[in-house]
Amino acid sequence: MHASKGDRLVVHGRVVGEHDRVVEIVEVLGPDGTPPYKVRAANGHESIMSPGPDSQVQHLKSDQA
Repeated sequence: MHASKGDRLVVHGRVVGEHDRVVEIVEVLGPDGTPPYKVRAANGHESIMSPGPDSQVQHLKSDQA
């Protein structure tokens, strides 16, 4: 898994009816974009995450060309 600052991390719900959690990656702490990541939730809470196989990165689209 590789990510950059500004990408979104989606953690899929593990049981029926549990919603996905989406957080913003505010800092990459591992080498070359690998975990762990410092993330920020929509409510402003920040934490350190090492995502598991139930997670995926949504990469920030670059408008620069």
